[in-house]
Amino acid sequence: MTQQMLADRLGKSKSWVDKIERGVRALDRFSVIQDVAGVLRVDASVLAGGDARPAAAVGALDEGVDRVRSALARYDTLLTGPDARPAPPVADLGRQAAHAWLSYQHAHYPQLVRMLPGLLGDAQRAHATEGEAADAGGPLVQVYRITASMLVKLGEADLAWLAADRAMAVAAGDPPLAAVAAIPLGQALRAAGRGRLAMAATIAAAHRIAPAVPHDGPPQELALCGTLLVGAALAAASCGDARSVGELLDQAGDIAEWVGDGQDHHRTSFGPTSVELARVAAAVDLGDGGAAVTGHEKAVSASGWALLPVEDRAAHLVDAARAYLHVGDLLRAGRALVDAERTAPAEIRHRPTARTVIEAVASAGPVPAGVARLASLVGLTR
Repeated sequence: MTQQMLADRLGKSKSWVDKIERGVRALDRFSVIQDVAGVLRVDASVLAGGDARPAAAVGALDEGVDRVRSALARYDTLLTGPDARPAPPVADLGRQAAHAWLSYQHAHYPQLVRMLPGLLGDAQRAHATEGEAADAGGPLVQVYRITASMLVKLGEADLAWLAADRAMAVAAGDPPLAAVAAIPLGQALRAAGRGRLAMAATIAAAHRIAPAVPHDGPPQELALCGTLLVGAALAAASCGDARSVGELLDQAGDIAEWVGDGQDHHRTSFGPTSVELARVAAAVDLGDGGAAVTGHEKAVSASGWALLPVEDRAAHLVDAARAYLHVGDLLRAGRALVDAERTAPAEIRHRPTARTVIEAVASAGPVPAGVARLASLVGLTR
């Protein structure tokens, strides 16, 4: 196909095609990329630099979520005889749960979703077989927690609530374990639009494990308490309660100074930097884009930023993109999204919130080719 033929079919000039081919001019609108791809009869991701077709990946993840749903609906622990599967040793289950957490923190979401159905069944059988004497409750709570956190990430709030509720039931009577279970419960309730209930649950759990004398407690429990206060603050932000947000994050920040960055007690990543990231997310939800942008730029320059898990950093960059959108800075919003995809591709490709932000940036006007590529990756068409 000659340049003139391509130009005629696109309704453009030959000079425009020549500049595109030579890189003098960029394909900076997703709609134009779609038009060119249609004329050339290729997938838009080829022109945008994509390396995968989104539909297959999304479909596979949806199937994985369906298997998780089926696993939560099964009660293999009631089976006896030849149909009953043996329960794994509790120690092995703990190692599997730890591996699942690493998969989550490294944003390996498709692998984790494939892993969860079998892990849920094993954890349930181990708990039913071994009972509390073998400390099987801890691994089961962790597996439910991982499941709920993953489902919140994928936009499955009600299913996440079910997993978190089961974690709370298993942890009943054990305040530290109940605090662990309350973390995903708060996330699920907030994602389901029940911010006030999320606040009540997380604040109550935090108070149950808070030391009588401030900071006079083990770092592990302080981290749990601080994480719950952060969750309560984010729930307050979802309700527009700015006063509670400030009070709760100030309390969490005070605890964080004693815990420090880089410890990851109870897989919380809690520390001063994580509290600052929460301030950004809360400011975005409260509509204060200026404060969110200032907080983001401060947080990513802090020494604790590099110590956070990949998942935390990528999720925050999506929040940063939302903040830049609030102040009308499309260029920096696009850069934040590209940085998030570079940090953790699955955060962009599989998280509904990220897709929404990409769509907002891509539809607001001319955008860099990087954002157009992301739009193609997540299957957006314009």
